[in-house]
Amino acid sequence: MNAPSATHVVLIPSYNTGAKVYETVRDARRQWAPVWVVVDGSDDGTAEGLQSMAAEDPQLKVIVLPVNRGKGSAVLAGLQAAAEAGFTHALAMDSDGQHPADLIPAFMRASQQRPDAMILGRPVFDASAPLLRVRGRRISNGWTQLETLGAGIGDSLFGFRVYPVADLVAVMRRQPWMRRFDFDTEAVVRLAWRGVAPVNVDAPVKYLSAEEGGVSHFNYLRDNALLTWMHTRLVLEFLLRLPLLVLRRVRGLPPFQYR
Repeated sequence: MNAPSATHVVLIPSYNTGAKVYETVRDARRQWAPVWVVVDGSDDGTAEGLQSMAAEDPQLKVIVLPVNRGKGSAVLAGLQAAAEAGFTHALAMDSDGQHPADLIPAFMRASQQRPDAMILGRPVFDASAPLLRVRGRRISNGWTQLETLGAGIGDSLFGFRVYPVADLVAVMRRQPWMRRFDFDTEAVVRLAWRGVAPVNVDAPVKYLSAEEGGVSHFNYLRDNALLTWMHTRLVLEFLLRLPLLVLRRVRGLPPFQYR
């Protein structure tokens, strides 16, 4: 493994994923240092297990939130701590084993080459992917393309990404949303509005079965209602931003410079 990075950190939010989180963290640590885990109010004993791992690994840091606040809140807690520690970029990845840890170095290199951009994983699905969710994300992606005037966001829901820390913290501090399942999509839309360009990198994703240790907290009714409300807000705000976005696109200014 290379020397620990002073600028780029791996950030893993986790909520009640059971033993799978230990495997995810070990895989991430084999690829990168440092790795930080934000335990989002888990009550499955993994906070204590992760703290034991961190006691033996100086490049593993565990932040424990007392109550479950949602993925976006967990990521924000990690981002704020990363900013205070001097990190400029954070690669966010899920703790449930779906994201490809072996691609961490490639995503980090892409970020180092274009530090002004957000490096977004573009999922490559296999047969394990639920058809309903694959089709559903196409709808969300279509709305995202509209809301960003075609800035080039390859996938709005895949959470394996490298974010510029200061930009994302600034975006999240200005409004109360993006704290739960709406985080991934709203983050890329608002970063694009801020002028952070997307760079898409293909990444395989695997949906693990229960027998493989897979855990999902996705609720079709609750979370789709949350996404509908989110896109309603974003479309209304997009209409106000439309003249500026048109001007930026015509001139090839951020977030359109890498198209």
